[in-house]
Amino acid sequence: MATQEFSFDIVSKADMSEVKNAFNQAHKELENRYDFRGTTAKIEFDDKEISMTADDEFRMDQLRDIVFSKLIKRGVDARSLEYGKIEPGPGVSVKQKLGFKQGIPQDAAKSLVKQIKDKGLKVNAQIQGDAVRVSSKAKDDLQKTIQFVKGLELAFPVDFVNYR
Repeated sequence: MATQEFSFDIVSKADMSEVKNAFNQAHKELENRYDFRGTTAKIEFDDKEISMTADDEFRMDQLRDIVFSKLIKRGVDARSLEYGKIEPGPGVSVKQKLGFKQGIPQDAAKSLVKQIKDKGLKVNAQIQGDAVRVSSKAKDDLQKTIQFVKGLELAFPVDFVNYR
């Protein structure tokens, strides 16, 4: 009888359905805010990123705060946000894009695999695309690895998927 190997993947991605929900809430708040009436302020979402347009940098800060607070309330990790540069917009306005990091960058994945190996757990960690697959013969070792990774100070949010 062959010994069974168990595994899971460590991934980093923003939940785009929650991003969409947060966008809808931010859009609703923008429409109802008295201090934004009669301004060019607007928020748009195209399934990949949020575009924000405002009269000036002060209003852009307020707009960013609205969007950010809604994203955090919906459980979107701040480490997955990527703000673009503030650029001149149409007329006398400014615009900024807000993107969402998807996947673990190669250098970060290498570092994560090294940290897992240095911990001395009886698991095998390897990079697969923009994720890290961890496998072991013992489910307990996988549980210990998940707890270890959760405790690390990482520059990106992690999620554990495909547990088998």
